[in-house]
Amino acid sequence: MNIVLLEPEIASNTGNIGRTCVATGTKLHLIEPLGFQLTEKNLKRAGMDYWDRLDVTRYIDYEDFLAKNPDAVIFMATTKARQSYDEVQYPQNAFLLFGKESGGIPEELLVQNRERCVRIPMLEGERSLNLANSVAILLYEALRQNGFPGLSAEGELHHLNW
Repeated sequence: MNIVLLEPEIASNTGNIGRTCVATGTKLHLIEPLGFQLTEKNLKRAGMDYWDRLDVTRYIDYEDFLAKNPDAVIFMATTKARQSYDEVQYPQNAFLLFGKESGGIPEELLVQNRERCVRIPMLEGERSLNLANSVAILLYEALRQNGFPGLSAEGELHHLNW
């Protein structure tokens, strides 16, 4: 799987998303401009201790991303979509694209990719969910559909045996 962040603005969100990517073996794509430095304290607190194990690529802009990933099957997360995230089939190498926290994905991109726009259901009148939470929701649905490839199905206890 692939998570794509288009112009992320908040370091702690990107850090949390990076940590989720490491835990799931997911590649992270960051499309500039970024609203923070990757060495920023908040990013480190949220996930930088995992950063050396993160498969991350940076791009100068969306066109650079498309040029370097010409066969990408991209799903765009937006509150404007008509279909819910659980109504589509995600291939194992899907690219899940999320826009910046303050404005989402530009409408021009959404209109051009209408059939691959998905939303997370919410109460009417609510603006949006936190970016890191939205990434986790869509990513785990895509992973579930593909049988959680490579992920451990069991947890371990520290002291007790179940």
